[in-house]
Amino acid sequence: MRLVFAGTPDVAVPSLRRLIDSPHEVAAVITRPDAPTGRGRKLSRSPVAEAADAAGIPVLQPTKVRDEGFLAQLRELAPDACPVVAYGALIPPEALHIPVHGWINLHFSLLPAWRGAAPVQHAIWHGDDVIGASTFLIEEGLDTGPVFGTLVEQLQPRDTAGEVLERLAGPGAELLLATLDGIAAHRLVPQPQSTEDVSVAPKITVDDARIDWNLPGLALERQIRACTPDPGSWTTFRGQRVKLMPAQLSQAEPLPPGRVHRVRRNVWVVGTGTEPLQLGDVQPAGKRRMAAADWFRGLPPVADESMQ
Repeated sequence: MRLVFAGTPDVAVPSLRRLIDSPHEVAAVITRPDAPTGRGRKLSRSPVAEAADAAGIPVLQPTKVRDEGFLAQLRELAPDACPVVAYGALIPPEALHIPVHGWINLHFSLLPAWRGAAPVQHAIWHGDDVIGASTFLIEEGLDTGPVFGTLVEQLQPRDTAGEVLERLAGPGAELLLATLDGIAAHRLVPQPQSTEDVSVAPKITVDDARIDWNLPGLALERQIRACTPDPGSWTTFRGQRVKLMPAQLSQAEPLPPGRVHRVRRNVWVVGTGTEPLQLGDVQPAGKRRMAAADWFRGLPPVADESMQ
């Protein structure tokens, strides 16, 4: 089939490369416009754009998918199907019917669970036991289209969102290719999603990621893993913002929520609404990532102080 691939972040790159290496033809790639990154705010291309550049595939970067100029380009490309992996923008109705077989999305959840922008993050945050991926036909509703296929994987107790997405990217690419092969062979019919057990996974903002130390320790441990690496859970200490990497529940004596305490030479814990959390690595604003013990060692002595 003639394909136009849509995707943006690193997790979409394995799917693009797998399709490039397949018998299908990737005629063009759609990705988000170049965006400023880093301290210098230099414009950078998305990982998918860079992969397409390396393969010599034309890259389309519409500001809005509904722009008539872009839609005209898509019609001219005449794709049989448009596979999508974490593109980052909704596909408007006027674009949905341009490809013969529609837009086929690889979504990192077991639909109808966790429809939305951050399925893996919400699965970890809510303590799910399993995670997976689904391929489905995009329609006007949010991730409501009929499903072609799924894969299932066990979530591990220490998994971060970044680790799970990296682990699913390869098998997800194989699932997407198998789905497109089945569509091309006219032997794959998508099945409607269940109307039960529907859950929604909206994008997690920086404000959402702030730690509330009054919550139970287990909830905060999950939150930190769900927000690693992006957007990163954070708190403040002495008025300074501090990003927290995965922590673990501690058997230390309970502390008031937010209270910081050293229990051993290199072990620092923070009080929560239940058991304390033992800090792992931290990243103070404007500084590199480091072990919590190294950070506290460089501060004036800490006594009866709390994170906010």
